[in-house]
Amino acid sequence: MLEVKHLAKNFGSIRAVKDVSFSVEPGTIMGFIGPNGSGKTTVFRMILDFLSPEKGGKVLWDKQPMNKKVYELVGYLPEERGLYDKMTIEDQIVYFATLRGMKRQNVLLEIDEWMKKFAVKGNRKDKINTLSKGNQQKVQLIATLIHRPKLVILDEPFSGLDPVNADLLKQGIIELKENGSSIIFSSHNMSNVSEICDKLAMIVNGEQVLYGTIQDVRENFGRIKIFLETDCWTVEDLEQLEGVQTVMKTSPNNYTLILEDESYGRDLFQKITKGQYISMFSQQPPSLEEIFKMKAGEAIHG
Repeated sequence: MLEVKHLAKNFGSIRAVKDVSFSVEPGTIMGFIGPNGSGKTTVFRMILDFLSPEKGGKVLWDKQPMNKKVYELVGYLPEERGLYDKMTIEDQIVYFATLRGMKRQNVLLEIDEWMKKFAVKGNRKDKINTLSKGNQQKVQLIATLIHRPKLVILDEPFSGLDPVNADLLKQGIIELKENGSSIIFSSHNMSNVSEICDKLAMIVNGEQVLYGTIQDVRENFGRIKIFLETDCWTVEDLEQLEGVQTVMKTSPNNYTLILEDESYGRDLFQKITKGQYISMFSQQPPSLEEIFKMKAGEAIHG
């Protein structure tokens, strides 16, 4: 299990990271979210010992400080992609895998299987500089994951991937989870976080503002949204109901209501349905994307 405790980092007078703490258990995926420049990559670099945290900050693996042996169990995909253009796919993957303790012969036996898994176009003897940007990215993902790391850190792994290739990556991440890896990835795409993460942490301006399971984080904001499908009401009538803050008409018979408080939901159900059948009345917490915008907006506007 990865444990991050009270990480902080200063660059001169700039406080880049302020008291960030979380854990990632074996067989779980954590989404690490926040606006650009919020400190996510700095936290990753402290976990990997590329940067030293301020006094009091700790990074533990299975209750012990990180060390060289543990780092051989880590798969890291940086935001700044880096491959050797003149190398072949095979040589590139072998190079990174052997750095992580794999035997060359074992790597050679697995390359074709991994290329098929990530649908890399070309063959193992093709040079990196002949590949498309998307295929280069997939080769780097293979190099990150082929040694089946116990701790996986992916910095914006979905950046630049089309929906088909993003799904291939999700499948690869889920497979690692099923095999017991602890996985953490940063992303600006909240649908990716919602789909495959067990929990999330959010930092804004270096400060941790959210942490918990996906459902707990959403529920903490209250079930303040109602999705409604009915042909018996108008926007104007719905806006007059007590507890309704705003109403959006999303299609001819579909509405989204934002409530002042989730407690109004029960009475609104009675008033809107009038004891009759309607196609849909669903009371939900805000989406992760809405929460992201809300917390990021608070930081911008103070």
